[in-house]
Amino acid sequence: MTETKLSRQTYERLQAELHDLTTRGRIEIATAIGAARALGDLRENGDYHAARDAQGKMEARIRQIQALLAEAEIVEDENQSMTITTGSIVHLRYEGDEDSEQYLIGSIEEKRPDVAVVSPHSPLGKAILGKGEGQIVEYESPGGFLRVEIVKIGIQ
Repeated sequence: MTETKLSRQTYERLQAELHDLTTRGRIEIATAIGAARALGDLRENGDYHAARDAQGKMEARIRQIQALLAEAEIVEDENQSMTITTGSIVHLRYEGDEDSEQYLIGSIEEKRPDVAVVSPHSPLGKAILGKGEGQIVEYESPGGFLRVEIVKIGIQ
């Protein structure tokens, strides 16, 4: 399994989500399943099947978070060398475009509404890691080769 780099804030948010799911979440699902069972015949009981489906999804999320946290490395918010690292927010301008696009380099768990997330293991992520402002990078995407200029580098 690949080590995932997370900001301290995301790591702590995931720990809190895991705690909530394994305590309150499991109790609520068990209560819903119990109430649905009390309604009678389970073969045609939509409430029961919905509660069991919700339980399966919740348990899958619990396993996903546990695996992620077990392999996670916390990345401190430092970028003194001004090169792209996991946790950097970068502004990239694709060849032929006038406007730049903003991306956060990191895990999908770092997602925020104001910025798209790019995995450091993706073709773009691999191409720009370690690069600096002003550099032009070429990488192979599923649609062919693309060139991007690194306009600006920041941190979360």
